[in-house]
Amino acid sequence: MRFASLLMSAAAGSLMIGAAAAHAAEGMWTLDNLPVDALGKTYGFAPDAAWIAKVMHASVRLENGCSGSFVSPAGLVMTNHHCVEDCVGQLSTPRHDLMRGGFLAPTAAAERRCPGLALDRLDGIVDVTGRVAAAGRGLAGPARLDARRAEIARITAACAGAGKAVRCDVVDLYQGAVHHLYRYRRFDDVRLVFAPEADAAQFGGDPDNFNFPRYDIDLGIVRAYEDGRPVRGNEFFRFSRAGAEAGELTITSGHPGSTQRQLTVAQLERVRDVDDPWRLTRLAEQRGLITRFSAESAENARIARGTLDDIENAYKAYYGELESLRDPAVLARKRADESELRALAAQRAELRADDAAWDEIAAAQQTFRDIAMRYRFTEGGQGLWTDYFDIARALVRAADERAKADAERLPEFTDAALASTEQKTMSPAIVPAALERVKLSWSLTKLREWLGADDPLVERVLGRESPEALARRWISATRLGDVAYRARLWRGGKAAIEASDDPFVRVARLLEPESRRLRARLDAEVTAIEHENAEKIARVRFARTGTGAYPDATFTLRLSFGTVQGWNDHGRPIGPFTTVAGWFGRSTGQAPFRLPPSWLAAKRALAPGQRVNFTSSNDIVGGNSGSPVLDRRAEIVGLVFDGNLESLGGTFWWDEAHNRTVAVDGALILQALDKVYHATALLDEIEPPR
Repeated sequence: MRFASLLMSAAAGSLMIGAAAAHAAEGMWTLDNLPVDALGKTYGFAPDAAWIAKVMHASVRLENGCSGSFVSPAGLVMTNHHCVEDCVGQLSTPRHDLMRGGFLAPTAAAERRCPGLALDRLDGIVDVTGRVAAAGRGLAGPARLDARRAEIARITAACAGAGKAVRCDVVDLYQGAVHHLYRYRRFDDVRLVFAPEADAAQFGGDPDNFNFPRYDIDLGIVRAYEDGRPVRGNEFFRFSRAGAEAGELTITSGHPGSTQRQLTVAQLERVRDVDDPWRLTRLAEQRGLITRFSAESAENARIARGTLDDIENAYKAYYGELESLRDPAVLARKRADESELRALAAQRAELRADDAAWDEIAAAQQTFRDIAMRYRFTEGGQGLWTDYFDIARALVRAADERAKADAERLPEFTDAALASTEQKTMSPAIVPAALERVKLSWSLTKLREWLGADDPLVERVLGRESPEALARRWISATRLGDVAYRARLWRGGKAAIEASDDPFVRVARLLEPESRRLRARLDAEVTAIEHENAEKIARVRFARTGTGAYPDATFTLRLSFGTVQGWNDHGRPIGPFTTVAGWFGRSTGQAPFRLPPSWLAAKRALAPGQRVNFTSSNDIVGGNSGSPVLDRRAEIVGLVFDGNLESLGGTFWWDEAHNRTVAVDGALILQALDKVYHATALLDEIEPPR
């Protein structure tokens, strides 16, 4: 299949119309549909084809859910420290805790491979809407969904071929009304080059998370390798020597994970009343559990740090999301928008058949409420919170799915996705038994609590043992910590899985029938209905705005545009910059406000007025972590690592007055490498003579 170029001229890309044009800062735009007219009018900036091509090829996606960018011609990739935290933790030992002490590879030979980490660089986009639509034409419900999935599997298989260095994804945009095929160059040999101490990278910890003022150098640098050698390329970002000033145009190039700005009111009410309350209840208990475990010893704290960081971050994010959904004004705006769309559908003969779409989606939400709890503890795996179960389920399913035709498999086991699934399953990362035992014991207790002690599934899983005893026995008996054993099960297929006596393989097999039944029911009675009717709503929305509106985020490459600016917090003005002087002033010497010795020693070498972090009006969500902040010359002025509290509602809508991106200042990164870490070779590679 030949990949057409996604690059568009300024004239061809000028599709910005309607409400979207009124807010130039709003939107996570695909590279083939940039709001060029609005950019020209608002910022005097019109990116040409060469500018777009450079940004596309210098940007990367981390498979773990973050973004990054090439910053040298020899494969150096800049991202966030929290995006490589798993790698740093996995490479640490009790004697050499790289989270505490940081890491700098003095030579290429000292760069250390990150277990399980892979990078994807976008190489091209093809519109496959016609093929996907034709596959489901004349069908409805699950039959339509299955037919489309089968066609998508054929498209991605033809795209990827037999090479592991290529990844292909069919992405649905505008609620499934448009389908694009994204082809990536995949790099699965990624090595750690630099990571500062966690006390500097995550200064302020949970208290400062999603807040501002902020003082962090949330930076991680890795290198992409191919065939044992650093990846070579001409497309990479240089750092701006001037940096960003207040009011200047800023552009983020990253991979926002998911937004739901086009959900119906019924779907938003489900998130508010069902999804987020459950998530917060679970996360609050998990936070208490892991905090207590961490307090028992320094080693416990070391092995649990990444888990606790993830829990605390997720809790605050979902809490902010829920608070936004509880704001009556927000749902009032959504109801008004929905009423306008339904009125438009009623007025036009060609759209009248789509008017029932909102009611169909509302009915599906009730079905979800009916099965939600059981689904969470079976297919959702929340009764077995341990990496060992995740590995076991992948092995069990791989044995079943690989025996099928590619078009009939679950999406994560199609040929196009199989290399990624295998890499995750075979990751050599150490699974700490003590932590897994605590997690598993707690989750088995929740399984019994929420489904009931007399539930047949609970009885089959627990038998007559207590959750604590069962967790202890299973963790002691499992062999899934041995990658060679996993590989034998993967290669051995169904026969090897059925012969295995590993306790997690056995429980994965035990859950499989009910898990698959509930997954199929969710597909048929919720997902298929949502997809089919969302497309009908998209037709109505297109009739009003066309593709001048941006699509919801899909963990694909997007650009957002804004300016360096602060905001007004209930009458209190918040400036856009923090400085080195403020950072040292905020340091108390106690966690989480503790600067590491390297920074204390370099205090006199750093200019007090040097900016540390800044805020901008760029529209981002989770997944943008690690995105470069660029100026109009496509030079780096910052590194995205967070948003403010107000931005947490950005999943559902955009508030230009308050939503802010938080970034590390690009000049601080260069200053730190020079004056704090004395990383001369690394700095010379990033900043060669011009």
